[in-house]
Amino acid sequence: MPKSFVENQRLSARRFREFWLLAKDSEVGGYQKFWISLLGDVLGAENAMARISFLLPVPMAGTTKFLDAWIPETKVLIEQKKRGVKLDAPQSGHGGKTPYEQALEYDNARPYDEKARWIVTCNFDEIWVYDRTHPLVEPQRIRLGDLPKETARLEFLVDTAVKSVRDKEWDISIKAGRIVGELYRALLKRYAAPDSPATLKALNRLCVRLVFLFYAEDADLFPKDAFWSFLKDTPAKFLRGQLQKLFRVLDTPQAERDPYLEPELAAFPYTNGGLFKDVEKSEIPPLDDEIRELLVKSADFDWRNISPTIFGALFESTLNPETRRSGGMVYTSVENIHRVIDPLFLNDLTSRVDEATKGMAGTKGTLSAKSRSSLFSLQSLLASLTFLDPACGSGNFLTETYLSLRRLENRIIAALQKGQGELDLGKTVKVTLSQFHGIEINDFAVAVAKTAMWISEAKMLRETADILHREPDFLPLKDYSGIVEGNALRMDWPQADYIMGNPPFVGARNKSKEQASDMESVFSADWKGLGNLDYVTAWYMKAMDYMVGRDDPIVPHCRCAFVSTNSICQGDGVASLWAPLFGLGIEIDFAWRTFKWDSEAMEKAHVHCVIIGFHVGGNGGRGATALSGDGRAGNPLPAAKTIFDGDRIISATHINGYLMDAPDIFIESRTKPLCDVPEIGIGNKPIDGGNYLFEKDEMVAFIKGEPASANYFHPWYGSVEFIHNKPRYCLWLGDCSPHELHSMPQCLKRVQAVHDFRLASKSEGTRKIATKPTRFHVENMPKSDFILVPKVSSEKREYVPMGFFSPEVICSDLVFIIPSATLYHFGVLTSSVHMAWMRAVAGRLKSDYRYSANIVYNNFPWPEGVEGGGHETIDERCEKETGDIGTSCLSARVLPARLASNVSRPHCAAISSTAQTILDARAKHPGSSLADLYDPLTMPPDLRAAHAANDKAVLAAYGLAPDTPESAIVSHLFGLYAETAKN
Repeated sequence: MPKSFVENQRLSARRFREFWLLAKDSEVGGYQKFWISLLGDVLGAENAMARISFLLPVPMAGTTKFLDAWIPETKVLIEQKKRGVKLDAPQSGHGGKTPYEQALEYDNARPYDEKARWIVTCNFDEIWVYDRTHPLVEPQRIRLGDLPKETARLEFLVDTAVKSVRDKEWDISIKAGRIVGELYRALLKRYAAPDSPATLKALNRLCVRLVFLFYAEDADLFPKDAFWSFLKDTPAKFLRGQLQKLFRVLDTPQAERDPYLEPELAAFPYTNGGLFKDVEKSEIPPLDDEIRELLVKSADFDWRNISPTIFGALFESTLNPETRRSGGMVYTSVENIHRVIDPLFLNDLTSRVDEATKGMAGTKGTLSAKSRSSLFSLQSLLASLTFLDPACGSGNFLTETYLSLRRLENRIIAALQKGQGELDLGKTVKVTLSQFHGIEINDFAVAVAKTAMWISEAKMLRETADILHREPDFLPLKDYSGIVEGNALRMDWPQADYIMGNPPFVGARNKSKEQASDMESVFSADWKGLGNLDYVTAWYMKAMDYMVGRDDPIVPHCRCAFVSTNSICQGDGVASLWAPLFGLGIEIDFAWRTFKWDSEAMEKAHVHCVIIGFHVGGNGGRGATALSGDGRAGNPLPAAKTIFDGDRIISATHINGYLMDAPDIFIESRTKPLCDVPEIGIGNKPIDGGNYLFEKDEMVAFIKGEPASANYFHPWYGSVEFIHNKPRYCLWLGDCSPHELHSMPQCLKRVQAVHDFRLASKSEGTRKIATKPTRFHVENMPKSDFILVPKVSSEKREYVPMGFFSPEVICSDLVFIIPSATLYHFGVLTSSVHMAWMRAVAGRLKSDYRYSANIVYNNFPWPEGVEGGGHETIDERCEKETGDIGTSCLSARVLPARLASNVSRPHCAAISSTAQTILDARAKHPGSSLADLYDPLTMPPDLRAAHAANDKAVLAAYGLAPDTPESAIVSHLFGLYAETAKN
């Protein structure tokens, strides 16, 4: 949008404001001019008079009423009131309904195609906007006096493309984050030593102070336009000194100020709270005209409607990516915060407020003593709860929790206000910042988090003041020391009823020496598998120690929920972490299975996470504590445990370390299969510098120049080549005699290149194998057909594609191979049963499946193994039944019909048959890769039917019905594993 348009719009808005602040026009006549002028003069709508209709008839219950205004293009219904009418108060002449309830009554009586998208109530001084797509969200309140900076929030009146008001807030917040990032980068260039830690600390503090000033002015904490005028009227060469002077003024009580202070500085109130302390210690660089213009532009932005969680985006936009990676910082959106706090405590508290305020919407007169007591008790409960985020970053969890509690408290206050006369604003609010504690290792984040909490307090105090029809007194800020700088893993945590947060995301192999030392200090150096645990797990252990060690009989049982990298519930990390924690008494109350965690910051972070809510019970804790009747803080444990899996909500009886509704089974690394089945191994690892691997055209060109080499080329498959049917080719010279090799000079050059590559390596082991340049570092080349299993496969596929290959194919170490495997093994491995097991216990690469030999395959409880007998291959069965192996069942890809009725375990034959059907179905689509065939959108019906038949056969082998859900399959397999592992 051109700058000139914005400036003209703001000028028009100021003129509109000045006129209507003094206008005496009544509801009956004046409001039509009000809305036509607002649409046309301020919002720039062409032919505004034709875009809005007034006094439309609405037939209702045998009579006709008239709604005040309707904008059909944007579906806006307007209920206009006289100046002075309270927009949330019941109207005596309208059946005791509030203006919104009147508008809603009109809307309900209108035809479907004339239903309102937005409902607006207005009394000339305020405009309240209700978004009908978010009926439970509080209305957005726009004051006429603030109109010049609020016009963007009214664009929905004339623009059908405008998002919801809630989405608009997010857009505003992200734009604010970009402004701060731009300001940060511009200021950084002005410092003498931009790379020094002292400079960065000073700049961080300066940015936080400036953002607070921008917000405070737009939120009416300061006189209108005071800071904007200060910046605009101060020449650039004096601006640095004047800012320092302003910061001192903001930190000085009125009684202690210089009586001859310049009026433009004296206008600012005492702020306190520690935000502007120690000005002399905070360096401000020289400021030029460019910086001054940027500051003025920043002040001209509407900061009033940013979400306090903007400080998370601000934090990320000002820290460089390398700093974020090393610290494991990931900004948390409001939606994701609620995935943590809603099931942890907010759902329960909200339901209690719903119950206490139910039926009070139209209440008039005095509340009953019982109702008042219930409301006061509930408010006391809210005010008694304490919260801790021990890795709080820029404070997003704390700010959103504070906002959520205050919104609930405001609902209680609104209920108490009905019919009770005037309540004292100062004494009415009970929820305070002192209930919220945070620990953060980054000093800038601590400053940001405190400021975000103060902004949250101001926003909610304004909402409370609107309920009580009072003017709030925001300043001075109260001292707030609840968020402290420090290493949470090296210090004691303050008392809290709820612990929550998003600890650093640092993988097991990416920890710094200091972070590894932190882990040892929390777990102890001899903790089994400590080196394989992600950094985030230290917060689980610390929380565990915190909860187990509590011995205060007055403080109820603590509950906790953390966001974590999904690896802590996958692979061998489960046994390393959760087995000891469950032994200490941990119980998982709710869990979000793997989902993508997106940031709202400028540079989005994409990580795959889980959320785990837990408490200590059983032999480790004192058990659940319900809310007491007098409202004393307590932590009610949910009646049922809950698993969130995408759009599914699963009620569970027990949640184990794999986030499954199943027993506490811990799958540890195993080098040999649990059951009597063929062993699995990785493919080949050349360590050749790429000298032995060729694309097809490269191989053709090489053979053209060295014809004798053709006999030494083999198809080469890794996961990608296999799934996408794009093999490369390997020059395998391991069996080539020295005489043959010397007859192929081009091959000899490749051997020499491999020798030199290995010899130049920093690895001693690699240098050693330089003496055998024709051999691979790892060799696994079966002499018979084998099954190939890719190590990594997309999470979108229902089945990990597997396949058979003959010995002429050579596989890379990016796949597993199972020599001597049969159709029976293939059928079981490619079934829904094995896939369910794999999804439960395998690790992930991002969100893709990462198949493993030692965790997935070797621990899998086969139906034969759990029956107690050894498993013989189909080839062995063929030989036993016929005395002649002949054409093997495996190489022929079929189970001979003469054996089908003779196999002692009928399910072996059935599974072998359905496995062959899968291979046959694949063969009918020769032009399609496995990526095509196993894409859920393009999977052919015959292949899907073949898999369904195979699934049914494998389920039957386990004694399970065809429609057994995956969670029940996994639970059954865990039970079989436990039984088999004991033997």
